[in-house]
This record gives sequence, C-alpha cells and structure tokens, in this order.
Amino acid sequence: METVEMNSVSLKRPCSEDDVANTDEIKRQKISEKSKTENDSGQSVEAVTGQPDKSLLEDTKNEIIPNEESEEQEEEELEDSDEDGDPESFADMMKHGLTESDVGITKFVSSHKGFSGILKERYSDFVVHEIGKDGRVSHLDDFSVPVDDEDPSEETFTVLSEEDKQRLEELQLLKNKETSVAIEVIEDTKEKRTVIHQAVKSLFPGLETKTEDRDGKKYIIAYHAAGKKALANPRKHSWPKSRGSYCHFVLYKENKDTMDAINVLSKFLRVKPNIFSYMGTKDKRAITVQEIAVLRITAQRLAHLNKCLMNFKLGNFSYKNHPLKLGELQGNHFTVVLRNITGTDDQIEQAMQSLREIGFINYYGMQRFGTTAVPTYQIGRAILQNNWNEVMDLILKPRPGAEKGYLVKCREEWAKTKDPAAALKKLPVKRCVEGQLLRGLLKYGMKNIISAFGIIPRNNRLMYIHSYQSYVWNNMVSKRIEEYGLRAVPGDLTLKGATAVHIEEGDVDNYTIHDVVMPLPGFDVIYPKHKIGEAYKEMLAADSLDINNMRHKIRDYSLSGAYRKIIIRPQNVNWEVVAYDDPKIPLFTTDLDKLEGKPLPVLPTDGKFRALKMEFSLPPSTYATMAIREVLKMDTSIKNQTQLNTTWLR
Repeated sequence: METVEMNSVSLKRPCSEDDVANTDEIKRQKISEKSKTENDSGQSVEAVTGQPDKSLLEDTKNEIIPNEESEEQEEEELEDSDEDGDPESFADMMKHGLTESDVGITKFVSSHKGFSGILKERYSDFVVHEIGKDGRVSHLDDFSVPVDDEDPSEETFTVLSEEDKQRLEELQLLKNKETSVAIEVIEDTKEKRTVIHQAVKSLFPGLETKTEDRDGKKYIIAYHAAGKKALANPRKHSWPKSRGSYCHFVLYKENKDTMDAINVLSKFLRVKPNIFSYMGTKDKRAITVQEIAVLRITAQRLAHLNKCLMNFKLGNFSYKNHPLKLGELQGNHFTVVLRNITGTDDQIEQAMQSLREIGFINYYGMQRFGTTAVPTYQIGRAILQNNWNEVMDLILKPRPGAEKGYLVKCREEWAKTKDPAAALKKLPVKRCVEGQLLRGLLKYGMKNIISAFGIIPRNNRLMYIHSYQSYVWNNMVSKRIEEYGLRAVPGDLTLKGATAVHIEEGDVDNYTIHDVVMPLPGFDVIYPKHKIGEAYKEMLAADSLDINNMRHKIRDYSLSGAYRKIIIRPQNVNWEVVAYDDPKIPLFTTDLDKLEGKPLPVLPTDGKFRALKMEFSLPPSTYATMAIREVLKMDTSIKNQTQLNTTWLR
C-alpha cells in the first residue's frame, strides 16, 4: 500500500473579511540538495508518538523480506523516482483523498478562533525527542566512545582495501561459490597480520581467519566458521564477558523513518536488522532523536559510521545487558514551528493556554487511514467480515488519486486480466503490499486468498484491522463529545489500574473528562452504559459485525480491544512567536547544531513573517498533528490542504 507524504502542510484558511490582513505568500521551499533528502513516497503527514496501544503490540519483530541487495537498491531508486511534480494536477488527484470528517474527526474542545500556519515547510521545523521509561528525554550531546581495552585499534577500519571488503562481504553473505578469501599481507609483520585478523572478524561477523604461507608470501585466509548460521550471530567468544551484550546509543536522524535508518545501519555494519531494538518508531519528515540498542556491535564500530553516513549521527554510547522493548517509552517531546501564521497575539495566547489547560481530543490522526481513495479501514472491515474477495479487490483495484505510475499500470492490468503474473510484470517494486499479495495469489491460487494475503508481513496485515478499530473509535468519541460535552457523566468508562469500570451516578463528581476512556471494539472490553454504548453496537451492525462476537476464525484477526483516553493534556507546553524574513533559515538549534557549535540564528525584531514555535510532550500512541489541529482549528488532511493551497507542493 502506497501513501504519499507532503513536503509541508499549509494549514491555511479560506480568506474572509475577519482574517488578519497577512496575505503575503511564501514561495515554498524546494529541497534541492539530493544528498540531504529523499522522495517523500511512503510516509504520511502525521506524526505519531511512540507505538500503537498496548493491545496492538503482540508481534513487533522485524520481518525480513528475502531480497537480493541489488534488487533492494533498484527498488529504492524506483521508489525515489516517478514523482509527480505538478502541484495543480496533484491537488486535482487529491480530491479523491480523505478528509478528517471521513474518519470521524469532527470536534474541537477549545473556544478560540482558529488561524492559518504552515506545518513542516522544512522537515527541520518538526523535531521529536524520545522520552524513556525513566522520564529522561533523549538528546545527542556526546560523541565520545567508552574506553575499552578489548576494542580493536583504529587501523582496523582502514587496513582492508575496498576490494577486500567487497570480496569478504560476498563471502559473508554467501553470494558466490567461493569458500574462502585470501588477503595478501603487504609489509608482513606480526602486528600487521594481527590487525587484519581483527578487522575481518570485527567487520564481518561469522567469518574466521587463519594465516597461510603461499609461494613464500603470507596470506590471511577468511572462511565461514559455521556455515549460514554464523551470518546472523556475531561471534560470542569475541565479546568480553565483562561488557554488556548490548550497545545502547542515541540515533539522531533527519528525514528518515526508524526502520529505514536501521536498514541503512545494518547494511553498513553487514548484519541483519533484527539485532537492533528500539522503543518506538519515529516520523520520517522530521528530525528525531531516540535510543537504539544493538547486539554485540562495539561503540567503536558504530561511531565510525559517523564518518560515512549522511542524515544520521550516533552518540551517547553505553553497554548494557538488555535490549530495548517496543512500547517501553513514556512518550515523545515535540518542538514544532508553524510558519507564516496569521493569528493575533490574543488568538495564539488563547489557543496555547487551552492546549496547556484542557488539551485536545485524542483522535487517531490521518496517517492511520492511508491517503488514497481506498482507506485502510475499509480493508480492515472486509477482513473482519471474512469477505476475502473484497479484501483482494480493495487492495488491487484501480483507484483515482495520487499513486506511483507503476502501481497505476499494475492495477489497470489486474482489472483487465485478473492475472497475478501479468499484474506483477507491471510492478518493479515487489516489496509493496500489492506485490506481496500478487505473489501470494501466484503461489496459492485465486481460490485461496486467505493464504495469499498471509504472505504480507503480519504487522502490515494487522494495520488494516487496527485502522478499522481507530475509525470506529474516532466516530464514537465525536458522538460522545457532541452528546455530553467536556464533563464526565454516569455510564462513562474510567480505568482503575488496567481495568475499566463504569462511572456511577454517585461518583460522577469525583471525575473529570480527563479520566474518561473509550474502548476500541473487541472481545475483551466493556462499553459505556449511556447512548454511546448503543451507538457502538449500531455502527458495527451497520458494517455487518456483531459487537458481542469479535473473535475471528483466524486467530490473528480476533480483536481483543483496548481503552484510550478521549482527551490528552500535553505536558511541558511552551511557546513563543518569532519574526523572520527568510523562509529557509532554521528558527531554533538542534542537538547536532549545538554539538557542532553552530550559533543561534539571528532573527529580526520586525520581520516580514511570523512563526509560532511550540513545545509539548505527549504519551505514546498520541498524534502530534491532532494537538496542532486543535491550536489552528484546521483540517489536517492532505486533501483539504491541497485544495486550499497548492503552491506549497514541489
């Protein structure tokens, strides 16, 4: 399934006589440094903090799709190309996308008048710092490497030629029929041989070495110690017992999502991605700072990557005895710049005070539902209905809207022939959901769609039904707020520990709206006792689903449900309005700027434009764009913003 992330979101109101007379347009920045950016295909404009609700975290292991590296590179190039550069035509295509009201996002909690602003005009306008389970905010502020007598010398990283490294990598990855690689020792000394032995063993886990004499010359022979099994398991005996097995570090990344970053790191380190662990995935179009742990890779090797990777920096290294677990974070701290704002000082003050004191509705943001004319919740609903022909049709059928050209051709071929092989030929990128489903249909046949669909990685499959749960939740919360407002009422639900209980008439004064939770539908939740409980039942019945029987004949698709607070009050809320003239200059310093000694940007006291710099902390599974929506009182969907203002597109 393809989604499209915008370069920025122009949260601009249609002009009215009440609007503030600030009508100057900023010519939107086109990021031209190809080395600093990627095509934004594959990500949406939302920023979700942390991970889905606890019930949605049942299987979070990285699923490795077997592809040759050359195929991966080719697909990455294809994904980075085929970009539609005409903003007007893109806006026209996005008429078929979703708006907030399509997914139940209809209410606000504050009373202030909304105003316009531009979100993510530069990806550096959106900075995310992870908050660990101990409440500590992750910062990159130290590049030093822990001193360790066991670490190889710096020469380890330079002693092998690029040709040697290429041959060793092919041997390590079993890419050719060679059983060993011989490296001639030039300027033979015992010390030189020792460094080469160390270099091979530390840079290419799974390979062993020995020294041989051949025709009077010394050679280091590299070979597989334990066949294919050695590839994924760094050599245990080479790791000091006194050192923790996991190297924890802070990853600072720009304009990359977390899994992309880990895939890049694993390629450079020549290891599999599943030896990395983390507490939450972070947005792509942002600067993000988070903790990562990796099994038996030294801080020295990781620090060496700072010399050769762009858009990443690694630091704050330490050794520990445990990996990181998904969902174990307290949340994320956001620093956001909204540029070219039109609000008066009073409007901004009211908006931010409301965000601090009341909060915002904890809606699932637009990224949860996809950006094409076929929302992900519709596919989830078909799965829950056990309507597998509908599932297949929704994923593969042609649809209006913005998509890659090769996907359009693939869908057209499918509609014309219903031939998986013919459709696959039109699809050079086989790792997308459509390609995986077509491969499944080719393998299992058109009469076994369930097995064909099962080829798609589990997390991707579950995304569809979680999207349906989110769709129901958003709609029910809007109904709840419309019916009862911002106060706790008898029949509402609240949590006592991890258990949901109903608020009784006699206790209602002991609770506020911030205590109220609402269920995501499932077999292991209870529902409100007032009108909204019936509304859940009616909404599911309209979708031919029984609220009292949410177990699916395929266990993976049985929904247990979960509870989610309906109002979130952000912590550590701060803001300021700054003036600026140049839309390209940064308006605050990042961790990397501070490490590199870059000064604060000098801003004019009376600039051409104004920006709102805001900071706040949110718990996991909370969407930062829903907080920003509450401040601006604007629809954050791509469809709405492209119709209001297309000039910000490339």
